[in-house]
Amino acid sequence: MSKESMKERSSAMTEGLDRGPHRSLMKALGWTDREIHQPIIGIVNSANEIIPGHVHLNRIVECVKAGVRNAGGTPVSFPTIGVCDGISMGHTGMKYSLASRELIADSVEIMATAHPFDALVFVPNCDKIVPGMLMAALRLNVPCIFVSGGPMLAGKVPGHTTERNLASMFEAVGMKQSGKMDDETFKSWEDNVCPTCGSCSGMFTANSMNCLTEALGMALPGNGTIPAVYAARERLAKEAGYKVMEILDKNLRPRDIINEDSFMNALTVDMALGCSTNTMLHLPAIAHNAGIDFNIFKANEISAKVPNLCHLAPAGPHHIQDLHEAGGIMAVMKELAEAGLLKGDLMTVTLDTIENSYKNATNYNPEVIRPIDNPYQVTGGLAVLKGNLALEGAVVKQSAVSPEMLVHTGPARVFESEEESIQAIYNKEIKDGDVIVIRYEGPKGGPGMREMLSPTSAIAGMGQDKTVALLTDGRFSGATRGASIGHVCPEAAQGGLIGLVEEGDEIFIDIPNRILELKVDEKTLAERKKAWKPKTPSITTGYLARYAKSVTDASKGAVFKD
Repeated sequence: MSKESMKERSSAMTEGLDRGPHRSLMKALGWTDREIHQPIIGIVNSANEIIPGHVHLNRIVECVKAGVRNAGGTPVSFPTIGVCDGISMGHTGMKYSLASRELIADSVEIMATAHPFDALVFVPNCDKIVPGMLMAALRLNVPCIFVSGGPMLAGKVPGHTTERNLASMFEAVGMKQSGKMDDETFKSWEDNVCPTCGSCSGMFTANSMNCLTEALGMALPGNGTIPAVYAARERLAKEAGYKVMEILDKNLRPRDIINEDSFMNALTVDMALGCSTNTMLHLPAIAHNAGIDFNIFKANEISAKVPNLCHLAPAGPHHIQDLHEAGGIMAVMKELAEAGLLKGDLMTVTLDTIENSYKNATNYNPEVIRPIDNPYQVTGGLAVLKGNLALEGAVVKQSAVSPEMLVHTGPARVFESEEESIQAIYNKEIKDGDVIVIRYEGPKGGPGMREMLSPTSAIAGMGQDKTVALLTDGRFSGATRGASIGHVCPEAAQGGLIGLVEEGDEIFIDIPNRILELKVDEKTLAERKKAWKPKTPSITTGYLARYAKSVTDASKGAVFKD
């Protein structure tokens, strides 16, 4: 392809007599004629100074720019917003986290259409930024590549041999509240569990999505696992800059890469890794932007065939750096491929098939990445439950549930918000066997579908993660462990049965058989339904009010209505 044909999009703002004013404005940027007439590559930069996973991204972007320039392109960076789920956790700020995903996608669409770049390099890292950018990439369908900022290293607390992470810190709050940890130890954990920049070190949502971006074929091998502080991360960013010019030359576009088969590959890797339950929000949303129908119950079909090969935090003691040293995502995919569980002939941003990326991978640590014939469990990491309490589904990370809680019956302890439940947990009002129900926290009812690491960590910190279940129409952090069932659909604000549960009602949970049932007779439920009135959302103005009116339910990915 010639340089002229590679400027298919940007020529609309750079070429011809009538674009003299446009070129004049570009020269005000300091651009030379050569830079103006080269292919112009947009770099979507989510750097900011409040997210540890993003504080270093300007360094990654500079490496991408170096690669683009060396390959004959003109790089130009523009920003997106980003919310740190850890810092926004447990207060009103968390209502804006999932909602930010749509703004990220919309803002990239606006920027890359108002300024028609020839290709894009996406530089995300944390929870909603990765799927928001993938949604935008599929809408725009412009040649592009992703390179994340990478995970932080796990923390080493003095006097402890086990490495710690952010989830450990949330659980430490419960341990301190219950008298199991003194002030000095708590401060030591606080000082050490998050030791570097990067996305949080376990298989939480950010790392789940960065790993799945690699499995989808939209990022180079290593994208999901090379630690943020390793020089290899900078080298990967430079390679992404080189590679985007090759992708542009071949006119390879996201919809040439992402299709139903690549989603099934990603879902297969998801099950093997034990990814965050939030992937069951983001994969349907990404598919929606690709024009692909993604039924969340497909996860159960995949889970039945795909063993769980990794027990990464919170499910086990390993962290993303361990997965990287064991061979990374390509080593996981090779194990899966040897059992015939992947489709290998799918194109990727390497300009080759995904099979040619994983076929020469090596599993260096069969404890971090279990061989296919010796898995941690024979079924995948996630399960989608159904029953009268969840007619449209509910999601649980079954790989992080203790065996004794896989099947459980207990009395409902009903709370109308996350805050109420946390207070009850810390006041020791929750008894062994209880099923905590937190409602009006869904996409509409929240509004915003808060992530609830605080109550699940409080349960664990109080030592009740093997005796107490929690279900909600809200969602959980990828750092959550225990019998924590989220995304209950329909949500309470839509008249879902979760809104009719009363204190003491019997709830039956059977994760292996994918069942979630409220054991109350139909006549009683009909009487409750007549008396039911929806709760007024806590926020009724501004963006979240508009979000609540437009958002679909969690089973559809909480995307906006078309």
